[in-house]
Amino acid sequence: MVVASKPTPIMSKVGFKTVGIGANVRSTLVAASADNRVVVGMTSSIRSLMEEPNKFVFCFMVAPKLNDSGAHMQEVLLEAFCFENDIYIIKVDSAEKLSRLLGSSCLESCALIKKCCSGGEECFSRSENILIDYCEFYWDVPSKPVIKLPEK
Repeated sequence: MVVASKPTPIMSKVGFKTVGIGANVRSTLVAASADNRVVVGMTSSIRSLMEEPNKFVFCFMVAPKLNDSGAHMQEVLLEAFCFENDIYIIKVDSAEKLSRLLGSSCLESCALIKKCCSGGEECFSRSENILIDYCEFYWDVPSKPVIKLPEK
């Protein structure tokens, strides 16, 4: 008798491996920050998206705390705008970790990553390509999984 096993938390039904996604997020954020391709903070992100939404590839968001309806409303509107403009949404587990990775002294709940263009064409690092594959896999899922960022 063959017993079907359930997918583990690190693997989806079709075998997409999610091991190391947090490390890929870290690599992407650190590299983009070093290249000055990051817009940090909810207000700055919304302003930048209104001006030039086609320049961004990722939106990293921290889920708002329970009972914070204002933050939840901003999150929903930002997600809808990103979805409409084909910007990948990546939810992360901690504002503290996100802020630390970005080198911000303030507690940040949102960060946008601009596309890297070389000679008029988009180019993505290995970490960015892994995140793109991850986001494509979860594109139609109404509630995006939350990625646990590395402690260091």
